[in-house]
Amino acid sequence: MDQLPIDAATFLILFARVGAVLMLLPAFSEESVPAQVRLVTALGFSIGLYGLLSPKITPAAHADAALPMIVIAEMLVGIAMGMIVKMLFSAASVAGSIASMQVGLASALVADPSMGGQSPLLARLIGLAAVIVCMAAGVHHLWIASIVDSYALFPVGGLPPGQDFAMLAVRVLGQATSLGVSLAAPLILYGAIFNLGLGLAARVAPAIQVFFITQPLNLLLGLSLLAMVLGTMLTGFATAMSGFMAHGWSF
Repeated sequence: MDQLPIDAATFLILFARVGAVLMLLPAFSEESVPAQVRLVTALGFSIGLYGLLSPKITPAAHADAALPMIVIAEMLVGIAMGMIVKMLFSAASVAGSIASMQVGLASALVADPSMGGQSPLLARLIGLAAVIVCMAAGVHHLWIASIVDSYALFPVGGLPPGQDFAMLAVRVLGQATSLGVSLAAPLILYGAIFNLGLGLAARVAPAIQVFFITQPLNLLLGLSLLAMVLGTMLTGFATAMSGFMAHGWSF
């Protein structure tokens, strides 16, 4: 019984970082997932990792006076890690937004809790499909491994390196944008060729409203092309996410 307060403090410190990360990870951070489910999931992860990580956390649990500051620091580390992964995952939404614009569905908006508002229909579709493919490919195992490895990089009791996290966030945001554009490259090429053909047709027959007449054709061809390349896009995204997590959070 004398060890119970130390064990409780150790679990609280562990839960602060693990829970903060899970609250921001894709799939786990969706607002459509009830808060109670997310809380139970975070508790389950903390219980599962307790035996592995408690030796690294127990020494800090003896500092009774500094316990509130330690918990806050652990939450900041978890939030920073979760935000980095979430920013990279936004590449799927970027690719979907570009695809929607090229196909002509940019004005078709649906509620997107992960983005805190509305997003184009195809962006929401590709975002959900990316979550499913990543979970099927085992990328979530790398997310869990990164939590375990973070205790070697960011020991308990120290403040997170704000400058390093800020530089990493800027770099990851640029990489996510580049990845999203790369994934949507077939749709960008299709849009350029299709609109070039429309421009030539409008010059040949200026009296005909070519852009209105060909809008259904744009939808048909664009969605057909997206259906053909969607599997490759999602596989490439999952591979890029796996490489990012496996190589120390860098491409």
